[in-house]
Amino acid sequence: MEKAKFSVKDIFRNQIMIPLVALLALVLFNLIMDPTFFAITFSPNSEGTMVFGGQIITIINFGSELALLAMGMTLVTAASGGQDISVGAGIAVAGSLILRVLCGGNSRPDTLQAPIFVAVICGILAAMLIGAFNGVLVAYFKIMPMVATLIMYTAGRSIAAWFNNNELPIITEPSFGYIGNNFPGCPIPSPVLVAVLCYIAMALIFKFTNLKLYVQTAGINEKSARLNGLNPTVIKFATYVILGVFVGIAGYIKVSRLSTINYTTIAKDIEMDAILAVALGGNALGGGKFSIASSVIGAYVIQFLTQTLYKYDVSSAALPAYKAIVVIILVVASAPKVREWFTARFKSIKHSEKKEVA
Repeated sequence: MEKAKFSVKDIFRNQIMIPLVALLALVLFNLIMDPTFFAITFSPNSEGTMVFGGQIITIINFGSELALLAMGMTLVTAASGGQDISVGAGIAVAGSLILRVLCGGNSRPDTLQAPIFVAVICGILAAMLIGAFNGVLVAYFKIMPMVATLIMYTAGRSIAAWFNNNELPIITEPSFGYIGNNFPGCPIPSPVLVAVLCYIAMALIFKFTNLKLYVQTAGINEKSARLNGLNPTVIKFATYVILGVFVGIAGYIKVSRLSTINYTTIAKDIEMDAILAVALGGNALGGGKFSIASSVIGAYVIQFLTQTLYKYDVSSAALPAYKAIVVIILVVASAPKVREWFTARFKSIKHSEKKEVA
């Protein structure tokens, strides 16, 4: 039997290399500028639990929420060839409903009015309902994803405020903060564990079902999908509902961190980061083949970039401008004409080298 041959070219053609190269560039930059950036501490938190701390821990902690959204956004992008810009508003709705269920009619309850598990299920179902609404508009009414999701992007935060009569509820029960911070006795931030479990769940679903194949087929060619007995309309709808699950989980993490909510600032501009994570993962923004692993790494790269910019005193107001530059570079670099030009240049150089050798 002939052994498979692997070359350096094959390695760099792998989709996952795109976010890994970006990550390496950020690591080298911070190593040169300030090696203490990578220092990790082990000290007690406010509850007395020994936990890990430092810039790197902050990156994987807050990057986990983005990683959750990137998983769902990747499916939506692959199936529909568009992006959901309402995920930030969806997080606000899910988080607000969770607090409403726990608080009841009192925004400052002494005891929880419902089990946390029930409240979380309600929040996830609300986010799934928003996903279903977006999915119907995109899959059945054929509205462009960006336009369809603009409705909830605009109205979502108002709905979230309406759930709690525009009040800012506060939960004093310590156990509510476990998912957003640390479980007692566990030094690793809980959001990291949640993201790992969700990734494993997605990997198992892809392994034991044909979901990945169906999503890619629907995204590449709808007519071909129909000829193969698939219903691309249902597949597109399903991806928006699945994204809703991830949005609901992220909403729970967000409100769990502070045990309250601010309707205008919670998950602000996170939709841009989620889209950028998908693009940085090398996934085609026009739909088709995708890699969840690449998107997850892309999410942590975005958080790495954010943390780096914060370290060097870049204001939060200026962050979107830096990220927009990255988006422009990625979109232009992934354009077919640009890829064709680079391919032609590479072949031309290779052809010239062969002539010189001859």
